Amino acid sequence: MMDYRRLPLKFPVELQVPEGFDPDDLSTWPRYAGRLEWVGGRLLFMPPCGGTQSKTVVNLARLIGPWTRKHRAFVDGTAEVGIRLGGDSRGADFAIWRKKKRGSLRGFARVPPLLAVEVEGEEEAEQARALRKKTRWYLEHGTKIVWLVFPSRREIVVITTRGEGRYGPGEMTPEHAELPGLRIPVSEVFFGL
Repeated sequence: MMDYRRLPLKFPVELQVPEGFDPDDLSTWPRYAGRLEWVGGRLLFMPPCGGTQSKTVVNLARLIGPWTRKHRAFVDGTAEVGIRLGGDSRGADFAIWRKKKRGSLRGFARVPPLLAVEVEGEEEAEQARALRKKTRWYLEHGTKIVWLVFPSRREIVVITTRGEGRYGPGEMTPEHAELPGLRIPVSEVFFGL
C-alpha cells in the first residue's frame, strides 16, 4: 500500500469526476481506500485516517452510544457518515440526528445533524483551518452544535451559532438543550492515546 504522506501532495486532493458520477447516488461514487467528499462541485480525496483519529472516534462512539440508546428519539452515525446538504456531500466522524427528521438510514442523510463531530487527522495539512471551514458549512446548513476534537492538544472545541468554548482534561462537554443530558468527560475521549 502506498504511503500517501511521502507524496508531494496537499490534502484534500481534487479528483477527476468519473463518467456517470452522480453525487446523489452512492453506487456511482468511485471506490478508493480513503475518504471522498463532494464539495462545491469538486470530488475531494483524503487518505484513510490514522490510528489516533480512528481511536478517538471509537472512544467517542463508546461514550455517546449509551446516551443515544437511552434517548430513542435520536439516531447516531459514525465512520464518515454521509451528509448531503446544499449540493455538497460530506462525511462526519460522528453525528446525531432526531430520528424522525433523519428518516431512513439508507444513503446520505439529507437533513443537518443536531451534532456533528470532526476529529483532527494526522495527515491533514492546515488542519485547524480545514476544520473551521467545515464547521461553517455545518452551521450554515442548520447543524446546531459542532465539536472539533483535537487529540494533539487533548481538547474539544464546542461551537454553536452563539459562540464557542474550549474543554480539556478534567472537564465535561457542556449540555445543549437540543441534546438533553449529553455530556461526556473530555479525558475519556483521549483514552488510550
